[in-house]
Amino acid sequence: MITFIYNLLTIFVLPFVLVHHYYRSFTRGRPPAFAQRFGFIPAADLEKLAGSRVIWIHAVSVGETIAAVPLIKALRQRHPHSKLVISNVTETGREVAGKIAGVDLCLYFPFDYPFAVNRLLRKVRPALILIMETELWPNFIRAANRRGIPVLLVNGRISDKSFHRYLRFKWFIQPILANLSALCMQGPEDSRRITAMGAAATRVHISRNLKYDIAAPPQSSQSRAELRSRYLIPEDILVFTAGSTHNGEEEMVLEAYRAVLNEGRKALLVLAPRHPERAPEVAELLSRAGFSLTRRSALEGRHKPFASGEVLLLDTVGELINVYAVSDLVFVGGSLVPNGGHNVLEPASLRVPVLFGPHMNNFKEIAALLLEFSAGVRVADGEELAVMVSSLLADREKRLEMGDNGARLLAENSGSTERHMAVIERFMGGGNALIG
Repeated sequence: MITFIYNLLTIFVLPFVLVHHYYRSFTRGRPPAFAQRFGFIPAADLEKLAGSRVIWIHAVSVGETIAAVPLIKALRQRHPHSKLVISNVTETGREVAGKIAGVDLCLYFPFDYPFAVNRLLRKVRPALILIMETELWPNFIRAANRRGIPVLLVNGRISDKSFHRYLRFKWFIQPILANLSALCMQGPEDSRRITAMGAAATRVHISRNLKYDIAAPPQSSQSRAELRSRYLIPEDILVFTAGSTHNGEEEMVLEAYRAVLNEGRKALLVLAPRHPERAPEVAELLSRAGFSLTRRSALEGRHKPFASGEVLLLDTVGELINVYAVSDLVFVGGSLVPNGGHNVLEPASLRVPVLFGPHMNNFKEIAALLLEFSAGVRVADGEELAVMVSSLLADREKRLEMGDNGARLLAENSGSTERHMAVIERFMGGGNALIG
């Protein structure tokens, strides 16, 4: 009965789903890819999987896709003859996935309609499905279970907000969890919560957070200089990067940047909105505030290095890690406004000190560790952000110390990939074996 009601509701909302996806795609300048979202895959793509065991990894958007990279590397190393498929819901996630080495095929995740998910599963025929974090699509998981395909939740987490919502709908969530072969959760609290939601305790494992295993790019002085040259950043200018910012945060970042410049310090601001489609809006804000800016997408047309006081507006996808690598100080957004925060481990892994706001609900454990290891600073508001940016850009020794602490944090908390692989290997013999 629950399944019938759910499918009835999904049919009712189909027109709204189509309009929403078309609008998103149109406004972001990307094709809607309705064929894939309804389970249709070009024959040429299926040929890439022919004759091989397929492992399917689903990551909803950019953050989950990046977090999956250590797992993808481990799977590629231990199962070199298997084919790795990664699916995403968002266009930006799909764009990032397409740049990951070792991935054989990138797909848009199908709409959760029985005919769409069954068609895609019939074509791809995965031997194993790994779902990043908490993407619980009932029809997809149920269809995979009926086909004998093990479905594992990996890097699972349950936020405060989600937990209370899930508990109210435990009658609906519990049957979905029963179709999961194993649930690898980030920490003891996530484990407790997923069990309270109805998961069998015997299937729940604490495997830690894969984001601690993110491999930082090599940071030799030569590689740093090469990256700076690529972005036209002179060596004598301090780089302050505000990454993954949301509406309402850019104004506070600009005030902090202006304070640094008023002190006579030579600095460059790199501003990276969380959603690249906001770039025109942010560019207009910068112009009104009197800042000279260059978009990353137009950087090749620029022929002179940046000067102090200018702004590099990152309007592309997949380059933020490179920008962090050449930064002297990073503020991670989604945290001065109530958005739950974003991944602060990426800059920390690159030995860059990190600032973040009070709204880190989605990254509580990581934020607490950053403070515990003195690798980051929590600021209460825009005024405190300005104070800390000025203070840290003036104190090179303090920045180096915090950077070293960040590297130590990652080293002492790594190992999640191995814990995940220990669970995954138990299921590598199940499911449909080969395509072809």
